[in-house]
Formats: sequence, C-alpha cells, structure tokens
Amino acid sequence: MRKIKKGDEVIIRRGKDKGRTGVVLKVVDHGRKVIVEGLNLVTKHKRRTSETSKAGRITEPAPIPVSAVSLVSKIDGKPVRVHFEFREENGVVRKVRVASRTGEVFD
Repeated sequence: MRKIKKGDEVIIRRGKDKGRTGVVLKVVDHGRKVIVEGLNLVTKHKRRTSETSKAGRITEPAPIPVSAVSLVSKIDGKPVRVHFEFREENGVVRKVRVASRTGEVFD
C-alpha cells in the first residue's frame, strides 16, 4: 500500500510550483514519482507521426518525486504526514492511511 495514490489532493513542497495544490493523475516509476494535474508543466516538441497526429509544441505535466509532495488534509487544508493503522470495520480488519496530526482517515 502506498502513502499517496491516484486521486489524492497533494501540495507541492519544493520546486517551481511550491505551495500549489493539485490532484494526482498517476503514480509512476514503481511509486517513486507522481504526476499532478496542472503542475510541473513542461513543453515538448512533437513530430507528426501519422496523418491524424498533430505536430508542434505540447505542454504536459512531468513526474514529481513523492518526497516533494504531501497530502492535503480535508479538515484544515494544510499538509499532513501519513502513517498506516489497522482498523476494524464490521468485523473486517483493514489497513488504512491516517493523518498523523489530525487523525483523518484517507481510505
């Protein structure tokens, strides 16, 4: 289980987009990097490869190391650290992500 998953709201902790928030679109490189919607944008030059594809400059998000992002708490909107706990619900024990400061459950 990973501490940051697809669909989580995160805040960027360092780099050119420091302090901005966004939603994780994809976890890549075996969980070491994430792609965040609208952040860490880079311009790539694409060549036309077929009749249907277009050539030109395309702006797309680049991967960010997981160590450079933090989950955002829905309670107060601030970054939080996450740890894992085993919780029992309806007789079934589940491993859940819990915010260390607020106690908020993310799963």
